[in-house]
Amino acid sequence: MRHLKSGRALGVKPAHRRAMMRNMVTSLLEHGRIKTTVTRAKELRKPLDQMITLGKQGDLAARRRALGFVKSKAAMANLFGDLAERYKERAGGYSRILRMGPRRGDGAELALVLLVGGEQDPFAEEKKPRRRRAAAPPKAVLEEVSDEVRSEDAPKAKGQGGSSKAASRASAKAAGEDAAGEPQAEAPAAGEKVE
Repeated sequence: MRHLKSGRALGVKPAHRRAMMRNMVTSLLEHGRIKTTVTRAKELRKPLDQMITLGKQGDLAARRRALGFVKSKAAMANLFGDLAERYKERAGGYSRILRMGPRRGDGAELALVLLVGGEQDPFAEEKKPRRRRAAAPPKAVLEEVSDEVRSEDAPKAKGQGGSSKAASRASAKAAGEDAAGEPQAEAPAAGEKVE
């Protein structure tokens, strides 16, 4: 059972896995992109995000913590210089994984890991399309419609009755027609027999 064992083992011992993650993060910080398998790329995101967050903090304690993981002066200079400035306003998600298809030897899925917004990122220039709001109807139309609704809902003067339907029913009854406009048979008077 794998209780309390989070993350992917990647088929190696824990020490080997830590060293592999450190090397991949260092290479990615130096070069801006690396090629690896999809599972390793997905595992790489967490330590990379942690290192870039330390770079954004920029104090001495953050530098010492990052130096315990990243083992290259060039990567450290890039981390606390260019990348800290680039991702100052970004809350997370500093890497992009692009799938490249299967590897020729063993068929493992390969991926290209890029730093978002870098010179090697093909999607850096694309902006997200903004959804546009539906155009609001002009105020004159709104006022006209509200005036019509108010005039329909206004109570009628005394003697005119309630609504136009009630008035038409009353006039039809007086003319001896039903609601559909057809003539009605006269009701028998009181005391007359109906045959």
